[in-house]
Amino acid sequence: MAALPGLHTRLAVRRPGARATDLSGLPPAYIATAEFCPNRDEEIGYALRLLEAGVSVELHQWPGTFHGSQAILSAEISQRQLAELAAALRRALAE
Repeated sequence: MAALPGLHTRLAVRRPGARATDLSGLPPAYIATAEFCPNRDEEIGYALRLLEAGVSVELHQWPGTFHGSQAILSAEISQRQLAELAAALRRALAE
């Protein structure tokens, strides 16, 4: 991070959940992470904090993927990622 001073602070400001101390009462969450994403560990940690607070969490770790790889629409794994996200949205909107 030394090459990008202040990056972690700027990311935390844009992600209020990263700073929140009480996560109880939040709605269910769908969190998908890419294996080679610079935010992967933070996202998994957030999912664990949500679970510890009693929040329902659906966590998907996509092996072999990188941040933004779902934009490669011709890749079979990208198609699976997008289908899974669409299914999660349908489930959430049906409730």
